[in-house]
Amino acid sequence: MNEPATSTLDPELRTMLDSATDVSDERATCAARLFKALGEPVRVRLLSLVAQSVGGEVCFRDLADQFDMPQPSLSHHLKILVNAGILERERKGTWSRYRVIESHLAVLENILRAGGPFRAVPCC
Repeated sequence: MNEPATSTLDPELRTMLDSATDVSDERATCAARLFKALGEPVRVRLLSLVAQSVGGEVCFRDLADQFDMPQPSLSHHLKILVNAGILERERKGTWSRYRVIESHLAVLENILRAGGPFRAVPCC
């Protein structure tokens, strides 16, 4: 995988990436917020669909076609991803378009990557 671009990260996220040799309470809280937002399978699917979309963004209408659920439920899941900073939303006319905020996913990648902050901690 490519190294995450850190030039566009906000200071809290940059600090987390630069000093990932341990996970402080503050950094763990930041990462937990992102992981929590991905705690539902439908949200993982949403993230995957948006991330893999042509042009890096997708319209709500196109996402709705992929799920067998009421529009308010899908909107709720997207709102959680937006509020967590995983997706950003832009209104275009009647519809909303969604795109992944790559810098925030870089935080999760850094924690999960082999050799990341848990490399010296035995599992279980």
